[in-house]
Amino acid sequence: MADKQVKVLLGKIGLDGHDRGVRTVAAWLREEGMEVIYIGTQNTPQSVIATAIQEDVDVVGLSFQGGDHIHLLKKMRELMDEKKMDGVLLVAGGNIPRQHEDQLKAIGVDLVFHPGTMMDKIVSPIKECVARRRK
Repeated sequence: MADKQVKVLLGKIGLDGHDRGVRTVAAWLREEGMEVIYIGTQNTPQSVIATAIQEDVDVVGLSFQGGDHIHLLKKMRELMDEKKMDGVLLVAGGNIPRQHEDQLKAIGVDLVFHPGTMMDKIVSPIKECVARRRK
């Protein structure tokens, strides 16, 4: 039996409306055979969680440009834990300072991607992490 397609929910939470990067990532993931659900900008953590549950995704990927990533990702992880979404990866990308990566990992963010990350450095880690979680 073929492996189940990786299903990814991408979007932005908070007030940031800049979405060129996350739309590019969505295209890359689709090109690599993943199912991508792009929910756009200015979502709430609660709406992202509701959509992720409804769509039964493997990955929630959020893009940040506005400097509010630590607070919002902490809220996302709390909600994901509350809803027992431990099998779902939480991934962040965008304008995230490298010095924040350890803090984000401590919060429970599985993967962090910085500006300029090449496609293979995004696609491969996502596929590998999903495969490990599915076992």
